[in-house]
Amino acid sequence: MNVIVTGSLGYDYIMDFPGRFADRIMPDKIHKLSLSFLVDKLSKQFGGTGANIAYTLKLLGIEPLLLACAGDDFDAYRKHLEKNNINTKGITIQKNTTTSSYFVITDQDDNQIGSFYVGTMKYAKELSIATVTASQGTSLRSKEVPFRNFVVIAPTDPAAMKKYVKECRSLKLPYLYDPAFQIATFSAEELKEGIEGAALLIGNDYEIALIEERMGISHDTLLAMTPIVITTLGAKGSIIETKGDAIHVKPAKPKNTSDPTGAGDAFRAGFLAGYLRKFDLLVCGQMGSVAAAYTVEKYGTQTHHFTKKEFCKRYKENYGITIAL
Repeated sequence: MNVIVTGSLGYDYIMDFPGRFADRIMPDKIHKLSLSFLVDKLSKQFGGTGANIAYTLKLLGIEPLLLACAGDDFDAYRKHLEKNNINTKGITIQKNTTTSSYFVITDQDDNQIGSFYVGTMKYAKELSIATVTASQGTSLRSKEVPFRNFVVIAPTDPAAMKKYVKECRSLKLPYLYDPAFQIATFSAEELKEGIEGAALLIGNDYEIALIEERMGISHDTLLAMTPIVITTLGAKGSIIETKGDAIHVKPAKPKNTSDPTGAGDAFRAGFLAGYLRKFDLLVCGQMGSVAAAYTVEKYGTQTHHFTKKEFCKRYKENYGITIAL
């Protein structure tokens, strides 16, 4: 199966702080923060929301076409993607500009503080889903499985995300809507347009609450706007809600907890790998949890590896059910 994945592509600079952020923050001085953390580990990794999702989708047998922009420092990243057999035809290179970068610090309680350098992501609004489906749809077809018109709208330049929503709605393409850290940049009407046209809405519990607050709506109203709402709860699992049901998904157990960065992106890929195969929603959520567990065991967002057979084995170990991919 094939899917168009939009979202950021960038380099991640991941740092570990051996203390706790909470010990450095004085609540009565929160209005004027001036903090610095002495970190004891720094790693440069391949990352970005779109690329992270595409990476894990590929491991799970879904063929992603990554629609994103990169800079003149993309060579190493291109080799990484090609080594992992990820289609790079949808990546546009912007000369004399550096690829987007994410700088994140994780404390000993797995809390994170990050900042994102926009870089080439500001050109994402020049890309078009309509152009990809029209000009490359045939070449994307797999000999093993048919091309499926499905789109992931993951966090990237806000103008690009708004454009992709309009294109998907105009072309009647089903899509996963993941506004995440761009929620505050969208108006209530823009969020409404993205949510009402989506096949799936996903966010963590804070993001879902922020959407409701920004739109001035209740949770029940949100559930009435889109077929499926997925709320991730970190180490507590996730909740998958439809208009008439709420499915509570227990987390999969990681063998260790090296780094939580990218776990949410892996969950999205795992869920979609089941959803596109028309699996039961509970199974989809559990697949998301297993994929996330693989990610937190490794330092970085695209450093985990597994075969489909290994994934199915890990799934059965956690949930006692056999699945086939």
